[in-house]
Amino acid sequence: MKNTYYTVLITLLLIGCQGSESDFALTSYEQIDSTADSALPREVNGQSAELLSAFFGLDNNLPRTANRGICEGAGNADGMPIVFSAEIDHTTMQAGDFQITTAGGEIGSLACVTLRPAIDEGELRTALLVGEYGSADADPPVSVKIVGNLHALDQTLNFKGAEVAVTPLEPGPSLVFAEVVPESSWHLGRESDGSWGSSNGCPTSGVAQVVRVVWAGGVTLENGEEPDSGDAVGQLYQVMVEAADGSTRTVTPIALGDLHDGDNNHELCLDTDDPAVSVSFPAGILTDPNDDLNPATRIPVSP
Repeated sequence: MKNTYYTVLITLLLIGCQGSESDFALTSYEQIDSTADSALPREVNGQSAELLSAFFGLDNNLPRTANRGICEGAGNADGMPIVFSAEIDHTTMQAGDFQITTAGGEIGSLACVTLRPAIDEGELRTALLVGEYGSADADPPVSVKIVGNLHALDQTLNFKGAEVAVTPLEPGPSLVFAEVVPESSWHLGRESDGSWGSSNGCPTSGVAQVVRVVWAGGVTLENGEEPDSGDAVGQLYQVMVEAADGSTRTVTPIALGDLHDGDNNHELCLDTDDPAVSVSFPAGILTDPNDDLNPATRIPVSP
């Protein structure tokens, strides 16, 4: 088993590329909600604070070295990435904000929650829940609920009360979110330097639009490697775009960005500025850390 999504955290730590102290502040052990109730709403101006997915990625199978690379208590624990509908304010995130319930009605325990490794600009919507919250064979986790005050990054929403069903261990990852990346955040030509949140950018020429896609969990090729920027995997993404006259057509990326950092995000580098409408990807190409292949998947692009 590859465990790429999780062991990238450990590898970077052990080789001394762990990043700044602020990166480690993106992990919480607190077992209570210590964020004051700000009376922020769950919905405002058509934007709703929701959980888009909870993905049971590993069952008692995080590497033992995760005690050093992720948090104390992570070794041999369960791993579950969850994806939010908006970026979150990590200063309002505590392990006690999350309640995981099993099929038998038991409440799981969390050792920690962390935003790493998805900490690049625009990515703070994926949290990794680490702990013991059921067995895939006997009493699997079935739901995740936000029971504490957890705020959106822009301080407009409170995720308290949001709930989502858990994707079981066996299925592979699907696309759960897509958005157009603002041009100010393209970082064309950037190369990964191996530190937290460091990934490659789109090419320096030919790019008219960048679309970020978010998978339910970390994804790699079957051999455990990430795709390369310009290889055939990027051509498997199908992006529907809409022209000014209302007609639609399907295009493929000229390259992939946001690679080499082990997270669940890809950037699709497009050579058209016709607005992206949806993104699809075929089955059987990418796998999660449990070696489960992705199903055919499609997601609308968020306006």
